[in-house]
Amino acid sequence: MMNRLNLVTLGVNDLVESLQFYRDGLGFEVVIYGDEANPEVIFFNNAGTKISLFQIDQLAKDINEEYPPKLNAGTAAISLAYNGKSKQEVDQVFALAEKAGAKIVKQPQPVFWGGYSGYFQDPNGFYWEVAYGDDWKFDENDMLVIE
Repeated sequence: MMNRLNLVTLGVNDLVESLQFYRDGLGFEVVIYGDEANPEVIFFNNAGTKISLFQIDQLAKDINEEYPPKLNAGTAAISLAYNGKSKQEVDQVFALAEKAGAKIVKQPQPVFWGGYSGYFQDPNGFYWEVAYGDDWKFDENDMLVIE
């Protein structure tokens, strides 16, 4: 059963500017992958659902490398994520989504960061990533632990 939302990714035009706004301006605790002057992805260690920032053009390529969707910063540049505990769980969630009428955008497959991931769209066009990583840890509420 797919009954949780682990990660909301906001596609942004400028990661450094967004980092300064959220961390320095609003006080979010962040984990930066890459160096601070040129981050690859930024995660917020907030209570509840995690939020991440990802360069908007890279988000579009991650969704569909051959035909990246046109994304604009703001509500159109959001992907929602379900983080599974195995590749089999990712495949099960994809089967469930497809059965429910989702449009499969990118079948689950090995991805550049070493995990297993795919994308589908819900009936309203929201992109969902369903992913698994070998070294992921979850807390007692099935929330992804980002260290």
